[in-house]
Amino acid sequence: MVELEAERIVAVQVVRGAPCGATWEAVEKLIGEPAGEAVRKIGLTAQFSCSADPAGWDPIYGKSPVHFAGKVHSKALARAVELARQPGHR
Repeated sequence: MVELEAERIVAVQVVRGAPCGATWEAVEKLIGEPAGEAVRKIGLTAQFSCSADPAGWDPIYGKSPVHFAGKVHSKALARAVELARQPGHR
């Protein structure tokens, strides 16, 4: 869940995060960031904090677990930001 003020992130509540802890490390760095920038930033930050082996490429998708982690975090935050922008959202 995300709270926005003037399109900046003021609070984030992690509902489900990565078992390695990368989610919580990434979220700490989002407070005060513009929402659009934060969506990009969380993906990169989660990748840097991820403890998965980046050499473990998936033969079907052609991506490493670290790439998946970044994409999943970015998409989850994008969805939370869209929900926060809806009228009547807390």
